Amino acid sequence: MLEEKNDNLSVELNETDGSVENESQEVIQIEAQEIAITPTETIIEEENEGVDEVTAETSDAITAIENENAAENEDESLKERHEIPMLDYESLSMEELITELEKLSEIEKIMSVKDHVEEIKNSFLSKYYHFIEEKKEEFLSENPDSKEEFKYHFPLKSKFDQFYSAYRDKKNAHFKNLQNNLKNNLEVRLAIVEELKELINPQENIKDTLKHFNELRERWKNAGAIPKDKYNHVWNNYHFHVENFYDYLHLDREARDLDFKHNLDQKLKIISRVEALVSETDVNKAFRELQDLHKIWKEDIGPVSRDHREEIWNRFSELTKQMHDKRELLFEAQRGTEKENLERKKEIIAQIEVLATEKVNAHGQWQSQIDKVEALRTAFFATGKVPTEVNESTWNEFKTAVRNFNTFKNSFYKDIKKEQQDNLNKKMELVARAKALQSSEDFATTTPLMKQIQEEWKLVGHVPRKYSDSIWAEFKTACNHYFEVLKAQKNEANSEEVESFEKKKAYLEQLREFQLVGEHKADLDAIKLHIENWKTLGKVPFARRHIEGKFNKILDALFEKLSLSKKETEMVRFSNRVGNLSESNDTRKLENEKIFIMRKIDEVQNEIFQLENNIQFFTNTKNAKKENSIVLEVRKNIEIQKETLEVWKEKLKQIRSINIE
Repeated sequence: MLEEKNDNLSVELNETDGSVENESQEVIQIEAQEIAITPTETIIEEENEGVDEVTAETSDAITAIENENAAENEDESLKERHEIPMLDYESLSMEELITELEKLSEIEKIMSVKDHVEEIKNSFLSKYYHFIEEKKEEFLSENPDSKEEFKYHFPLKSKFDQFYSAYRDKKNAHFKNLQNNLKNNLEVRLAIVEELKELINPQENIKDTLKHFNELRERWKNAGAIPKDKYNHVWNNYHFHVENFYDYLHLDREARDLDFKHNLDQKLKIISRVEALVSETDVNKAFRELQDLHKIWKEDIGPVSRDHREEIWNRFSELTKQMHDKRELLFEAQRGTEKENLERKKEIIAQIEVLATEKVNAHGQWQSQIDKVEALRTAFFATGKVPTEVNESTWNEFKTAVRNFNTFKNSFYKDIKKEQQDNLNKKMELVARAKALQSSEDFATTTPLMKQIQEEWKLVGHVPRKYSDSIWAEFKTACNHYFEVLKAQKNEANSEEVESFEKKKAYLEQLREFQLVGEHKADLDAIKLHIENWKTLGKVPFARRHIEGKFNKILDALFEKLSLSKKETEMVRFSNRVGNLSESNDTRKLENEKIFIMRKIDEVQNEIFQLENNIQFFTNTKNAKKENSIVLEVRKNIEIQKETLEVWKEKLKQIRSINIE
């Protein structure tokens, strides 16, 4: 079609300008081909006539697309804005928001993430300010009388500022460069339009004019983006003068009809594609492609004949409206979700307001209430966006509800502040006692005292938070110092006990060889000497105390051979057993032994009293002078009990003397 159209163009030129030199058809055709005229650049008339027939709703749809295209023309980085997904940033934590900001700040096409960064900034700052408000309220509740100014260093905020500053610097540099480029490009395009006006000059050689036009077309193609508010006006102005130029060339009707036909085919293809886009499930993707098709329709394809112009424009406009309506439905659905989010957030706010009126009287209960508010706070941020027009008011309601809860909570903790101060004084006293005992070497006396101090510490309640760690560290250090020394002493004592066991084991072998000489006093003294020697060998480990039993068995065998009185035998054995208890410092067993002996004394005394009463009964009868066998048996029993009583009293005396020592 190009060759045919150029042939017609060359003929028309020869017919209308008799002053042109009589060049061959071939030369003229070649010169015309140098123009590289394409149907997309042959714009003859504006299509504004069809626009008047478009309804107001359709006009709104067309205007929306033209405005977005104008914005994208101004900054081409906006074309990639849809390739980066917009996350639900309100549901992310501050750490996650910073991670996302770091990723976006490194993207070269900085304007493609502008909306994303603003969403991240708003979400982060709302969470940050809420966090700082809570910390400030905690500070004021713990320091109600302090004149110190509240300060809180939050490392995440510094990190956020670092990445946001990097993004902002890149954006400012981009805008500065963009504005310079837009201004220069606008001047270039306006200059091209001015040169187009000057092309219509009958005095100039037509071949030179065509060559000049071709150069202007290339310059226009490469001129770059211009400000969006100038976009439509400059394009229309350019096309108007291109049309005038072609009218000036007096293109013949056949070439014109071919051009119209080609443009019609191209626009029908666009309409066919838009019809397919109307059924596309991804509405946003379809709408973006529709924007591109509008751009091609307006900028790259020329007009069609008047017979088809209104019809084809109305078809294209109607499909555009349908796509626009689908997009509006999508936005409406999103607005519906935002309204649902608003209702959910209002429910959360209402629940926090209820918690701000529920009075509880224990720290544990308040911790439960705090956990509930924290869970509601997390749910509030995770709920998602609400309609823009109520976003600020909803956020203020939420802050007020949380602030009221914190005020209510702080009033409780102010009431228990005095109790915490009292607890601090008690713990300071315990620390002083522990420090006073930490270097004591009287382990038998000090160990129970230190354990008692530890038990008292457990019973004391909370202290102010700012003193909690330091006072616990002091107390722990004092206790650890004492018990580490005690442990070292026990390890040393254990070594001595093992050595004592070995000595007693060897002594036991010697004792097995011991023989009585037959002289009562000498044998008794020898046995007592063995007992004293045994005691001097020291204490043995608890797990090896069975050796004491072996020693006692050998003693029992010797006592049987010695023919001691019952009292002597009993006292010697008792003296040995009590001596072992005394050496082991087992005060509890010594005390139990004493209580047992006192109880036995009472029992024997009662038995003697009862027997004497029985004797008195028999002596008061008629046959009192004649004591029968029963009376004699009772008297004998009384004597036995008295001897037993003497033994128990002797044991009590001996054990008391040990306690006195």
